[in-house]
Amino acid sequence: MKQKKTNYLRIIRVALAFVFFTSITLLFLDVTGALHTYLGWMARIQFLPAALSLNVAIVALLILLTLILGRVYCSVICPLGVMQDIISWTRGKMKKKDRFRFKYEKEHKWLRYGMLVIFFVTLAFGVSAISGFLAPYSVYGKIAQNLFAPVYGLGNNLLAWVAERLDSYAFYSKEVWIRSLPAFIASAAMFILLFVLAWIGGRTWCNNICPVGTMLGFFSRFSLLAPGIDKSKCRGCGLCGRQCKCSCIDMQNHLIDTSRCVSCMDCISTCSEGAIHYRLRYGKKQNAPQTAKEDKAGNKTADTGRRAFLAGAAILGASALQAQEKSLKERLAPERTHKAAQRTVPLVPAGAVSLKHFTDHCTSCQLCVSTCPNNVLRPSSDLTRFMQPEMSYEKGYCRPECTACSQVCPAGAILEITPEEKSSVQIGHAVVDYSLCVVNIDSVHCGNCAKHCPAGAIKMVLSDPQNPKSPRIPSVNEQKCIGCGACENLCPASPVSAIHVEGHEVHQTL
Repeated sequence: MKQKKTNYLRIIRVALAFVFFTSITLLFLDVTGALHTYLGWMARIQFLPAALSLNVAIVALLILLTLILGRVYCSVICPLGVMQDIISWTRGKMKKKDRFRFKYEKEHKWLRYGMLVIFFVTLAFGVSAISGFLAPYSVYGKIAQNLFAPVYGLGNNLLAWVAERLDSYAFYSKEVWIRSLPAFIASAAMFILLFVLAWIGGRTWCNNICPVGTMLGFFSRFSLLAPGIDKSKCRGCGLCGRQCKCSCIDMQNHLIDTSRCVSCMDCISTCSEGAIHYRLRYGKKQNAPQTAKEDKAGNKTADTGRRAFLAGAAILGASALQAQEKSLKERLAPERTHKAAQRTVPLVPAGAVSLKHFTDHCTSCQLCVSTCPNNVLRPSSDLTRFMQPEMSYEKGYCRPECTACSQVCPAGAILEITPEEKSSVQIGHAVVDYSLCVVNIDSVHCGNCAKHCPAGAIKMVLSDPQNPKSPRIPSVNEQKCIGCGACENLCPASPVSAIHVEGHEVHQTL
């Protein structure tokens, strides 16, 4: 048997995949917020966020990259794809024979393009909460925020506990809590499903369900470079096909389905005969993109790639939005907690423009949730907005000087906003329930809400204007209230605050 040569292309691909996967994961785990300044661009170059934010340059670059190198986006840049590779690789390392457990499968077009149509329709009708369960970056964000982040936080707190006893401040503890039980359960279910699929079938999700993979798969059919099989050197051992986690190598016909191949270079490393090369395929018949296929009777049938192209073009047109590139600056800590208030209209951050704009364009990737230093954002349990972020003030309030969520949102659901602009945006207004106010219940002086209102929208007035000795109760000036929730969070009434913020469908500028 010939000695296999070192596959430098695979080494480079694995190294880049490691850098992207680790960096994107740390964006969701970072307890300091400093990493977003340097690594935030990695979230913005993910395909769906770039398309939703109308970042034409990034979308064009990703398509051009695919047209030249094939689906390297899926094997290098996409964190969900790399996570599946890690799971599949782990099984192969546990048992050597499991490395060669795969076999060629024909493309399941009805499933691939069916999921793409569902993805397109949900985006077109503004039901992005559903499309967020199909887009790979959004799916990984949910898993990282709801599953990985709590574990990472507990590990950080353990190090902080040890450092404290060594008189060191290298680490500091941070509150770890489950922001939404339904979101946690849904994320766990998605992770289990992906784990099982990757453990058994490698890239099953990527090549049958993922709409981004299907869209890029169309362009990959025409890529300038792609793995190809040299029939004169191949001895038909089939090892490359049995190690291909995409199940796209047809050894019987010596063909590689480039629409599903993610250019991982594993097949090149496996072949000891040097029969597989990553090479220019322009004009090569065995590797040339097929624009039509023949059925058993020899009749040509239309390639569904045209439909994929049309669907891809439509989705880019339907998801056009406005956004700016963002950077992270300031973060502050939360203060106290309450039981979540029941709101008639949900609260969304300043910069979201309106509830409709936010729900239509948010991919529910959870990056803003993990970034929020005040514990204000958490995944929604409402089925119409499931796992899209919403605001609640039982753990903290939205400080007027903090614009962290608007700085990191990669999809344009929260537009970039300055602290000065945020202080003049009204996302809601405070409402007082006097039956819960400690002034009326306990007959004590309070004024906590008025004292801490950054907008000066709350004043303490006589409960009985005719009696100057009557206790003072809060009165809200709705024209000045910006809905920050300081009053709700710092209200001493328990377990439900006597004052809470009702959201506005459309944000107003004061």
